[in-house]
Amino acid sequence: MDKRHSFSGKIGFVLSTAGASVGLGNIWRFPYLAAKYGGGMFLLVYIILAATFGYTMIISETAIGRMTFKSPVGAFRRFGKGRFFKFGGWINAIIPMLIVPYYSTIGGWVLKYLIEYIKGNAEVLAGDDYFGNFISNGWDVELWFVVFALVTLFIIYAGVRNGIERVSRFMMPLLVVLAIIIAAWSMTRKGALAGVAYFLVPNIKNFSWMTVVAAMGQMFYSLSIAMGILVTFGSYMKEDVEIESATIQVEVFDTAIAIMGGLMIIPAVFAFSGGDASVLNAGPSLMFITIPKVLISMGFATPAGILFFLLVFFAALTSAIALTECAVSTFEDELHLGRTKSTLLIGVIMIAIGTLSCLGYGPLSFITLIGMPFLDFFDFLTNSLMMPISAVTICVLVGSYITVDKIADEVTKCGAPFKRRGVYEFMIRYLCIAFLIVILLSSIASAFGWISI
Repeated sequence: MDKRHSFSGKIGFVLSTAGASVGLGNIWRFPYLAAKYGGGMFLLVYIILAATFGYTMIISETAIGRMTFKSPVGAFRRFGKGRFFKFGGWINAIIPMLIVPYYSTIGGWVLKYLIEYIKGNAEVLAGDDYFGNFISNGWDVELWFVVFALVTLFIIYAGVRNGIERVSRFMMPLLVVLAIIIAAWSMTRKGALAGVAYFLVPNIKNFSWMTVVAAMGQMFYSLSIAMGILVTFGSYMKEDVEIESATIQVEVFDTAIAIMGGLMIIPAVFAFSGGDASVLNAGPSLMFITIPKVLISMGFATPAGILFFLLVFFAALTSAIALTECAVSTFEDELHLGRTKSTLLIGVIMIAIGTLSCLGYGPLSFITLIGMPFLDFFDFLTNSLMMPISAVTICVLVGSYITVDKIADEVTKCGAPFKRRGVYEFMIRYLCIAFLIVILLSSIASAFGWISI
């Protein structure tokens, strides 16, 4: 075993990995997709997929990381030196380097709103043109992006235990407490119970094939699959930690926060709109345009806004930390740089690509890539193209080179049984790649307007 950073134990791994998974997708993406694609039916389909497909991918990536004690490039190289291994390793490693800059741009938006609520500007934030005017002022966006990026880099520089694990141990429990408080407030608004019922109670009339496609895409996005994170964090996992039970705990934690996100947003918006679920279909603008209006309409906008955007800030920061750590680990392993130089290098990449995302709605709005501003393009490139392809390489690596038996050996190394091996083997052999092809094709079709997700 190579000398390597490590988590202190199972709790450190679970909280850090849950922190990586719990992000902006849980808070705004999950609720609006649930509202759009069947409410309780979407939730049911999502849970089934998370317990099968999501479970299989997390087990696979975590086991590969711990088997090799390497970040994605080194992990793939450990099993061979052909073109497939080089491609598979590098696509897994490059994804977080492309995601974290634009993700940190959105993190900067969240930080800006949090500070404005703290300053008592709830009425201003609820204005019709506030968000549009803010993101079109590229240099203001740049300032908040840089602040968010520097906070992330500082935590990464502190290391795995003193930085990532320590922050996760503090932020994740606090995030849960904040989510419970906000959800309780949301569900007690007049007219909110209709939203609770729509979100939690499955109705077969609301089911469609797009419910499955949207749930698959969200699960992929939410569980940090195929971003290199799980391989990297698996490489920091001690050999006496039970991979399967840790995986289940991460899934439960992430899904619980997604459900809490739904209970925070859907009942409140239902109450605000008089039961009109279409108001939830605002997509990303839901968090920055609709929610401030909801808070104003229901009173207590300032304290509620502070709590909500503090929660979102924590969620965004923990995910940004995980993405950045994955890149730093790759630089340490492949370029043989120390942690300081690796952190500086990803910092330069973050600022360079993130600046394009910051200015893409303002000074650089005249430049588009396949019709998209920079931020939207990087999101499309990573989430719709690279991540499904990356996940396919993981499935091929396990199915054709590592074998299920060796994954099982890694899972049971600490003496714990592989309780759901049958589910794992069936999924990795027969269904995962089919699911991934569906996600890839539907994402591309959605990006070009052929279908609506």
